[in-house]
Amino acid sequence: MKSGNFASLGAGTLFGLGLTISGMTDPDNVLAFLTLNADWDPALIFVMGSALMVTMAGYRMLGVLLRSRGRPLFDSRFHMPSNTDVDARLIGGATLFGLGWGLAGYCPGPALVGLMTLDPRALVFIAAYVGGVLAYEMMQHKPAGNVNPADG
Repeated sequence: MKSGNFASLGAGTLFGLGLTISGMTDPDNVLAFLTLNADWDPALIFVMGSALMVTMAGYRMLGVLLRSRGRPLFDSRFHMPSNTDVDARLIGGATLFGLGWGLAGYCPGPALVGLMTLDPRALVFIAAYVGGVLAYEMMQHKPAGNVNPADG
């Protein structure tokens, strides 16, 4: 196993551990935050706030690394996002993500935990998630017979 894979495994394990300890793998906890009623539970805001602080520290450290090193420890180069456009695809994707999260109480990370526990809600969520990914992939690829010569 390459060292970059170990770093990914460590990051994923830490992420999963944080979700589990905070109780955010239980969709009822997420829905208790997203549903504004007498049973509203603010716990998720503390989890998100903590994640934001860790992310900010990580980006700060990344900035220092970028200035002092030519490459990361476990890869040949830094992989920084190049597209910063806020477009209809981004807004649409964020909206679909939020709707799915609000309806199911799951996002992909906790849904994988739910899948391992055979939670029926997670099974439905993962099936819908995979269906959405497949639909997106099918929409992105034009059939070979419909190629426009002007597209180059």
